Amino acid sequence: MYESVKLSIFAARMNQYKKVALYTLGCKLNFSETSTIARSLEDAGYARVDFDNTPDVFVINTCSVTENADKKCRQLVKKAKKVNPDAYVAVIGCYAQLKPDEIASIDGVNIVLGANEKFNLAEHIETNETSEETVVYNENIKETKDFVPGFSIGDRTRSFLKVQDGCDYFCTFCTIPLARGKSRNATISETIEEAQKIAKTDVKEVVLTGVNIGDFGQGGDEDFFGLVKALDEVNGIDRFRISSIEPNLLSDEIIDFTLNHSKRFVPHFHIPLQSGSDRLLKAMRRKYERSLFANRVESIKKANPDTCIGVDVIVGFPGETDEEFMETVNFLKDLDISYLHVFTYSERAKTTAIKLGDSVPMHIRKERSKQLHVLSNKKKRAFYESNIGKTGTVLFETENNDGWMYGFTENYVKVKTPYDAEKGNTFQYVYLSTIDADGLMLCDVIVPAEV
Repeated sequence: MYESVKLSIFAARMNQYKKVALYTLGCKLNFSETSTIARSLEDAGYARVDFDNTPDVFVINTCSVTENADKKCRQLVKKAKKVNPDAYVAVIGCYAQLKPDEIASIDGVNIVLGANEKFNLAEHIETNETSEETVVYNENIKETKDFVPGFSIGDRTRSFLKVQDGCDYFCTFCTIPLARGKSRNATISETIEEAQKIAKTDVKEVVLTGVNIGDFGQGGDEDFFGLVKALDEVNGIDRFRISSIEPNLLSDEIIDFTLNHSKRFVPHFHIPLQSGSDRLLKAMRRKYERSLFANRVESIKKANPDTCIGVDVIVGFPGETDEEFMETVNFLKDLDISYLHVFTYSERAKTTAIKLGDSVPMHIRKERSKQLHVLSNKKKRAFYESNIGKTGTVLFETENNDGWMYGFTENYVKVKTPYDAEKGNTFQYVYLSTIDADGLMLCDVIVPAEV
């Protein structure tokens, strides 16, 4: 033990003049993990710098949900080598777990770390820094069983708190179970300890993140509702926001508690639908029918009509007919939702969906995506218009954007007001007055708010 401590101190001293830059692709969970890995590198003696500040080490945390994420990884490696041809390039994350040999073949990559190995990045760099060959550490995903907690720090306004990892659902279009392994989490008490660390910082809002956060506890003695109630008692964090939750896991008790009884959870849900066709939902291996989804939306709006509801939807899934696409369009039109996240289906290796055949031509996928983006804009506009003339509490960000500053109400209306540095990272009680040409809500600050 004593020898390992001495070696850690020695390594930190050796690295104290080395610079590291990290770049994150993908989801909020990836941002949470990048921040956690960055802190471990800083503990090992590295100084964190921007990507263009001639780092000695580049770390690219990858996503592999879409083909574009794979291409972006290649572009970033090329850019890193332009910034510093002698830099050490580490590629980690989901793409690294799924296709390690493909990444290792990219010119300029020094090390590839899969799901189990990425959290020991500093140690792997120390061990392999002088290797002339690209090093790959990529354990079988079935062996990835440990949960590594984490949270993002850097944007002092909000933090992404990792509460769960992995997924047991195996939807036919998704590679995440292959990239991250089985669903797992820490205990509620351990998760509360992580939240309390955030509470000691300047962060005012925490976004709960994971792959399938509603599966917290996996049917054991603890569950997501228990976690929500425990987090609601954490002092020092003013707001909690649920990033995304499966409709079949969004229970009436969660809806009732967060909207009617919670001190800190805000009225905002993001719920993946994926399709408004029951046949396609079954083909996707989703765990609900559209009637359940409609019921969840109805229950939310009954509890609090001002609640913001975001929806994920996929277009161009194999076999999606024109009629089934219109089922989705009309279903969404009738739902009292606030915005859409539209994903164009892309074929992913090792998924069941690519075996279904009956591929939708790409030009049709793109046209359907455009239609849903138009619908999303209309839904968002209608939601914003429904908030005009109301008051809300806005957490303002710190950046000066050409004389303006932005923030979000508790129900996720993005507002803008003339920049005032003193309002950064503070809550302000505002009157929502009008929507500008960019689709943002203009507001008049009334008084500072006590949350």
